[in-house]
Amino acid sequence: MSDILSRLESISEEIADKALDALKSAHRDGAVKRPETERQLTMARRAIEKAIGVLTRLDLGN
Repeated sequence: MSDILSRLESISEEIADKALDALKSAHRDGAVKRPETERQLTMARRAIEKAIGVLTRLDLGN
């Protein structure tokens, strides 16, 4: 289980980096609102964080 958790944590970090890149790019381009790409990436990251929480609780239960 720890291997899966580790991979999910890495993926979450990668997605966070991509979301930050999207924000920086939008800012450079003069956008005044959050780009849709960043919103979708953040949503995906939150889902992964929820999965990490569920799996952590599951792992602790064993």
